Amino acid sequence: MEFYMESLLYLLPLFYIIFYLCNNLVFRKRNQCCYMLAYECYKPTDDEEASRRLDSQSCAKIVFRNKNLGLDEYRFLLQTTVNSGIGEESYGPKNIMEGREDSASLTDALWEMDDIIFTTLDRLFSRTGISPLEIDILVVNVSLFSTFPSLTSRVMNRYKMRDDVKAFNLSGMGCSASLVAVDLVQQLFKTYNNKLAIVVSTECMGPNWYCGKEKSMMLSNCLFRSGGCSMLLTNNNSMKNRAILKLKYSVRTHLGSNDEAYGCCIQDEDVDGYQGFRLTKKLTKAAAIAFTNNLQVLVPKILPLRELLCFAIVSYYRNYTKTSTKSQMINLKTGVEHFCIHPGGRAVIDELGKSLELNEYDLEPARMALHRFGNTSAGGLWYVLGYMEAKKRLKKGDRILMISLGAGFKCNNCVWEVINDLEDVNVWKDSIHRYPPKSIINPFVEKYNWINDEYLGFVRFH
Repeated sequence: MEFYMESLLYLLPLFYIIFYLCNNLVFRKRNQCCYMLAYECYKPTDDEEASRRLDSQSCAKIVFRNKNLGLDEYRFLLQTTVNSGIGEESYGPKNIMEGREDSASLTDALWEMDDIIFTTLDRLFSRTGISPLEIDILVVNVSLFSTFPSLTSRVMNRYKMRDDVKAFNLSGMGCSASLVAVDLVQQLFKTYNNKLAIVVSTECMGPNWYCGKEKSMMLSNCLFRSGGCSMLLTNNNSMKNRAILKLKYSVRTHLGSNDEAYGCCIQDEDVDGYQGFRLTKKLTKAAAIAFTNNLQVLVPKILPLRELLCFAIVSYYRNYTKTSTKSQMINLKTGVEHFCIHPGGRAVIDELGKSLELNEYDLEPARMALHRFGNTSAGGLWYVLGYMEAKKRLKKGDRILMISLGAGFKCNNCVWEVINDLEDVNVWKDSIHRYPPKSIINPFVEKYNWINDEYLGFVRFH
């Protein structure tokens, strides 16, 4: 008996070490997983949809209301709108649609935020059956509007959330803010077990409409539209069977230390004091550098070893023999099946497609999200994901590469794994049957073709 007791005393430390290692290396790692349970994209209610629709006719009215513009500026705005890739059903802020773009109030900004945030959260809680009292982490990202108290406080007050909720309010993060917020939640999940998190991604467009005449600041008026998304995430492994996606990898790249990259996409005032969002010609270069740097970290995580070895061997051979042929491209499709590209504009989608050698099938979701909803800033990625789901493209085991670019300059990419076959038509319910359309020719092409008449160059409207 004494022998067994003595043996047990010697074995207890060993058992403790084994338990400690299992708990820290196995069980904790499992609890650090980030699952998405559901997401809800914004769309105006049926009562408001018609009054918020920013079609070609409405765009023209808004352009012609700006008495600071001459014919050259009118041409620029209308031509940019024609070539933007945005269709006839995107949505604009209430104050813009009512003709008050030059006199937006705090009330307008708060109404816009309440409408998007509370509409998506109401639908999310209703759909999942999760109570606001069950939420442990709350992250709200809105780049161009920061009120006091914060928008996270506004959400907590509306839903009477617990006082121990870990709340974060992100501003100034640009179009890539949504993946910044998701990455923040993932990092928190490494510390806190079995938690539920809400991420709300949107943008406040109404008070930030540019009313001046500088072309580099007019672009935002042509591209950005109202929209947003709320997401429910968890690291509770017992809820895995309810999840739709699992976050596999997340990589963030920030070029803020580079002066050109920092200033290529920036909120600013023009010489006349009109505030807006300036997009410079340096943006393309900054985006290319950020995207390349990001992929250098992400690609080794997602591609099979054979593809990496093949790329390395071919690249070495070409460098060694100094072969002047087209550079070797990594085939990302060996590591992911779907490409969820930020619908920032037709040029953005085209350039990313060209860089990654993607075909039209790969780019279709981003093009259609841009056409239907416009560039909704940080919320845009989720309309693209919604299109993939509505078209029943996403099957169990598929991997989705999300690509986002934003001011700073930042490139934030991540990879999701599909947990179950996804077939919800979501926010695309009323329009998915019309997509992709046979033609996306803008009505401006015919109705406003006079804007290209050179002999009108001396005209100024008053």
